[in-house]
Amino acid sequence: MGTESAGTEQRQPVMADVAKLAGVSHQTVSRVLNGAPHVRPDTRDRVLAAIRELDYRPNSAARALVTRRSQTLGVVSFDSTLYGPASMLDGIEQAARSAGYFVSVTSLHSLDGRSVQEAVDRLRHQGVEGVVVIAPQTSAVSAVARLSSSVPVVAVGSGKQTQVPMVSVGNRFGAGEATGHLLDLGHRTVHHVAGPANWLESQDREEGWRLTLQAAGAPVPDVERGDWSARSGYQAGLRIAELSDVTAVFCANDHMALGLLRALNEAGRSVPAEISVVGFDDIPEAAYFIPPLTTVRQDFGELGRRALELLVEELEGTTPSPAHVQISPELVLRRSVGPAARR
Repeated sequence: MGTESAGTEQRQPVMADVAKLAGVSHQTVSRVLNGAPHVRPDTRDRVLAAIRELDYRPNSAARALVTRRSQTLGVVSFDSTLYGPASMLDGIEQAARSAGYFVSVTSLHSLDGRSVQEAVDRLRHQGVEGVVVIAPQTSAVSAVARLSSSVPVVAVGSGKQTQVPMVSVGNRFGAGEATGHLLDLGHRTVHHVAGPANWLESQDREEGWRLTLQAAGAPVPDVERGDWSARSGYQAGLRIAELSDVTAVFCANDHMALGLLRALNEAGRSVPAEISVVGFDDIPEAAYFIPPLTTVRQDFGELGRRALELLVEELEGTTPSPAHVQISPELVLRRSVGPAARR
């Protein structure tokens, strides 16, 4: 048995240990860690080999004092229990890790101007180098436009032009694709279950639906308004099921489409034989609805990644401000749509 005390713990290596093993000065190790130029390649290799051998982990706080960079980015999010914001946040965190940054997240219940400004101020006082604001509501976009911040800010999911760089999905385009596909199948018009009126995605999808119907000379039915939940889609579906002339419905998200499908089923309305249904988002469960849901896929992870990349480019001074990156969604065809039934 070993004679060392069971309570003795091995000391964590420090920078001086790396310098001694590599045969260089403490300052040279620091320059290698901070990516400084003018370090000979063979010297850099020796330092990196010593770091690996010792499993040395730099003290991030001390490094920040030297470099004046925290390598930390802030994110202001809203209702991360919803599929979209949660997936955007995951994309941001993955992209941050790949770029060598940590992420500090602040989740708000309200995206009014004061709350967003206070959240950005808190993150700035934590030493973040930049902030991503997930801004799905009109109030959030207004708040971002009025932000006073000494660090770069990027908005994601807003879809409207602001004075800060922004990443968004082509919601109007996606809604137009969904509506146009149903018209191409011979449906005289398309009904719409919209999201909350104060959400920009809802506004844009409703506009894309309406403009497509108008361009085709099709009637524009009254909108059924939901709140993104399956429950609200179910309630809208009960009302729609009573309308004998409805043959096609475009829902502003997949959860409302799920509720609609149940209501139609309970009312004895066959999908897609009597009524075709299209959603928006392509949540992981959409392919397993009964029937599998035709929907508009948006890559939430890509939204988050592009927002993070835009922020890093802002930090490095390589992107003009303002900038707007828009990601096109894709119509995914499944078995919830079919030709209009002959009457």
